[in-house]
Amino acid sequence: MLLHLVAEFDLQRDVVPWLAARGWATALDTSENSSALYIVNVERNGKIIYAWKGNQRSTHIGLYDPQTKQNEHLYMFERDLRITSCSVNSERTLLAVSFRQYTEEERVSQLLQSVSKYLALLIEIHPVNNVRVLKAVDSCVQVQFLYPVEGRNTSTESRLLLVSEDKYIEQFEIRVVAEEEHKVVIQNSGQLPRARVVDDLIWAQWDMMEQRLFYMVPRESKSTLKCVQFYPDENFNSILESHLDISVNDTQLKLVNFGYDYCEDEDVASKSLNLQVFTSKAGGLCVCCSLASDTPDEITYSIYFLHKGYNKTFTVSLERTESHQLKEVAFINLDYYVAAYLPGQFLHLLNIQHPDLLCYSLFLTGEDARIDVLQNYSIQSPLISTVLDCHIGSMYAVSISESALLHLLQNSKRDSERLAALHCALLYFQHTEDLEMQIIWWISENLSTCHSFDPIQEFIIASLYCRMCPETHNLDKLLPYTSLLDWIGIIPGVTCATDIIPLPVLEFQNSKDFWKKLSSNLESVKYAEPHLHYHNNVLRREWRKLSEEREERPTTAYLRNIFENARKVLSHLNTWDSEERLVPLFQEEDYQQQLLMGLMVAQLKDHLMRHMQYVGKKKIDQIVLDYVANLLNLVHQIMKEVWRRHHLHSCIFCFNERGSAGEFAVFHIMSRILEAANGMCLPLPPGFHTLHLGLGVRCLPLHTLLHYIDNGVLHLTETCVRKLLKDLDDTEKNEKLKFSIVMRLPEAFGQKVRQVWNHPINANLMAQKYVKLLLEKLENRQCIRFVPERLSVPVEFLPLNYLTSMLAEIENQGVQPHEKQDHVNVRFVEETALKHTMTLLGLKYS
Repeated sequence: MLLHLVAEFDLQRDVVPWLAARGWATALDTSENSSALYIVNVERNGKIIYAWKGNQRSTHIGLYDPQTKQNEHLYMFERDLRITSCSVNSERTLLAVSFRQYTEEERVSQLLQSVSKYLALLIEIHPVNNVRVLKAVDSCVQVQFLYPVEGRNTSTESRLLLVSEDKYIEQFEIRVVAEEEHKVVIQNSGQLPRARVVDDLIWAQWDMMEQRLFYMVPRESKSTLKCVQFYPDENFNSILESHLDISVNDTQLKLVNFGYDYCEDEDVASKSLNLQVFTSKAGGLCVCCSLASDTPDEITYSIYFLHKGYNKTFTVSLERTESHQLKEVAFINLDYYVAAYLPGQFLHLLNIQHPDLLCYSLFLTGEDARIDVLQNYSIQSPLISTVLDCHIGSMYAVSISESALLHLLQNSKRDSERLAALHCALLYFQHTEDLEMQIIWWISENLSTCHSFDPIQEFIIASLYCRMCPETHNLDKLLPYTSLLDWIGIIPGVTCATDIIPLPVLEFQNSKDFWKKLSSNLESVKYAEPHLHYHNNVLRREWRKLSEEREERPTTAYLRNIFENARKVLSHLNTWDSEERLVPLFQEEDYQQQLLMGLMVAQLKDHLMRHMQYVGKKKIDQIVLDYVANLLNLVHQIMKEVWRRHHLHSCIFCFNERGSAGEFAVFHIMSRILEAANGMCLPLPPGFHTLHLGLGVRCLPLHTLLHYIDNGVLHLTETCVRKLLKDLDDTEKNEKLKFSIVMRLPEAFGQKVRQVWNHPINANLMAQKYVKLLLEKLENRQCIRFVPERLSVPVEFLPLNYLTSMLAEIENQGVQPHEKQDHVNVRFVEETALKHTMTLLGLKYS
């Protein structure tokens, strides 16, 4: 099961033994009467209010503290009542209770028409003393105390919200005074001061942790979502307004997190909005909505991503339906994700931060979607990563199971599930080494099975994103989080429609935390957020341009700065890993990779400076160095894990032996790393190409090796070529290999390396190259008449005499190749030509 639930509170486990020890459990028979013991409310401090039926038809209210694991008896009614809501203030001196006195049938049968159906009471409980009637009406009312900032000194004032089924919300101000023997009583002798907070609402949700009231009011045939923020030392302010296309015709008032009455009339529930608002720590604001469908084999639900400016509506074809089941989706807040859950059908995890691509939403059916302990018609999500099941009286901490996610990643055959599971594992679990190791193993085994995305690219980009973004505010809007620009994958049985919606309007001053982050998210949407993310188009062009100009221009101040950037990255990386590296990387200089490294630092720095000037240059410099160093470290980490898994030694540069099966596997993975890096223009650790080429020489037949070199899969490096020319003897097979390599060397590179190989073939090649260079220079000069001049060693071979005399004249005039070699001159050309001729004639040269 993908979602892992741990019971933080359970009535049978945490309350019943306490009741039994005090003789209050004799009237309880939960197997026969589910209303004998039930949860009423969860307060901001995590304390749980519950009620139970006592002896002689009494009704008790208790409080459980999950921190101390202690229960406390708060109050007793000497009547059999059905508590609809209950709340206790933070000092535990006042208790507000609302309950139904009689049913409509009881009122008629007992001639009680003049007696109100519902009562809301305010009770002094420190100690139990006076009782005040707040409301006596025929419509249902709910009560909820506001909570001050945690850690604040005891207050003499409490504030209480009262929500009426008549679609309004009031706030009561209650002042208390302490009398003798620590007795606390209500100071107001007359009517309690009150203020109307909301009118004409059709839906409301209480956010207990942040003391926010979300509510919805009708607007023509649609609706408007609003939010009131309550402050500890002030009153309250309306802070948000958002117009939504949610139909509100013929809907009953629905309250969320104002008490938990699971015996709510099913007919009322079917007509009210199944809607919840979820917020995330990163400033995400989502409205999740589902209405009962008339189509027997389909269900539809919408997620309004208000912080992104659009909503997605999903229509799911159900595999099997039962007529007695309520087809209502339950929503669970997991902070980075929202879960849409329909028992027996599906579990849909939606990424809140990046909902634009469906591939980051994980849709599961069957066994993977099963959550045994939850009954959907009684599920609430009062807190982030918390689920309350009112029916069985349990509250669970809910999280995504790491083992189940890895199992899904390793066993799924669908690219959509693999990609979503990969991102979920990296982003949700936030950089755990063991998890990353297992993901790397999965990648190494499934490089050829992912057809719609490159798992190496996604691993590197997503890992960088989750490592860097938590450190700095708004960095998540500027760094790439995927290598994909779009997604054409289809989730079987699910259709999705995306609609643009108006951005919410915020009105706040000097607010911090959530509202500030939400405002920042909305600003990003206004400025076309996808264009804010760093991309490599300019980097690729500049890198190619500078690489091609390497031989044509001297080192400029610009290039010196670029290579200084690369030096800083490598120096920064060395401070992280002082141990001897298992994989032979970072042991040589690599002009091309260090050029790319330095360019990435420069361009990423410019990108961040344009959008994060308020952070400061020093901080941005550090962010950029960390980003590029982490990138190189991730490639090294992939190499290290596959190196260990295939039991390779720290050094494999011995060209006299063929490579093992493990080396061939590592070579294949390195080829895919190179392909992934090229696709996104990412730098590789210095020494990567040398190691890759060394493995290629050991593992590939000659024709395949040369094919890989010619097509740019393998790059000829000076370190590897020098070692190959020096270490291999000159057998016929090795000569063929060496000659094939030497013939493919770039000119400047070849002039430095060929001198290592003392062989006639190489001498001939060097002489030919030298003659070619001199004659090419001659073509660019005026026609010169040469006077043959005999060299010091007489050679009776007129064509050679003429050629050497002409070359000597060019040398004397100062026309030399760019890369001058000390021992290669006209004399060397002459001797090489004679040696080659004598060898062909079968004569001995002396």
